[in-house]
Amino acid sequence: MSWTDPASIGYPTLFLGVLIGSIVPIVPTGAVVGAAAAVAMTTPHLNLPLVLLLATLGAASGDLITFAIARLGGDAAVRWLGRGQRPDRLAGARDRFKRQGWQLIVVGRLIPAGRIPVLLAAGAVSYPWRRLVPATLAACVLWAVAYALLGVVSGGIFDSPLIATLLAAVLVLVVTGVVNLVAKRRREKAKGRQGETKVGS
Repeated sequence: MSWTDPASIGYPTLFLGVLIGSIVPIVPTGAVVGAAAAVAMTTPHLNLPLVLLLATLGAASGDLITFAIARLGGDAAVRWLGRGQRPDRLAGARDRFKRQGWQLIVVGRLIPAGRIPVLLAAGAVSYPWRRLVPATLAACVLWAVAYALLGVVSGGIFDSPLIATLLAAVLVLVVTGVVNLVAKRRREKAKGRQGETKVGS
């Protein structure tokens, strides 16, 4: 494999994009995975199982690094990771983590904007590595499969790698938006029920 081979560029780009985006959420990691899966479906340049493996490893590595920063990096590191996160969301994640740590790690990875609060909460309660690592790997496998499926769907519809990649990115953005909207509605309903309970009491 030479440096001019598309695979020699595509695989490192996939892994590094997911890894960096899992630590510093400026890269749309789901779109990266969906686009790579679409390319794998429409060209011989990428292999779908290898795309899934690299996406899982990149996501898991990023999550474990984020957890290590949250647990070992001190207050300044935690504030840096938690920038842009609502305080009530962080506090809620911390309280729930004590009861449902494993489940929260999986759900937090699958729900947009849920990963950072969960990992910060894990660091705050000193969640043990022996539990975190298998939960993170399981969550990242599910995450990689979910977003790769969007790329597989787009690649199955169009033979053109460019169109399939663009469609995969659009599908990822649409799914992310819908999940965010549903999560927001659920939080609003939960707050409404809490307000009613306080008034009733």
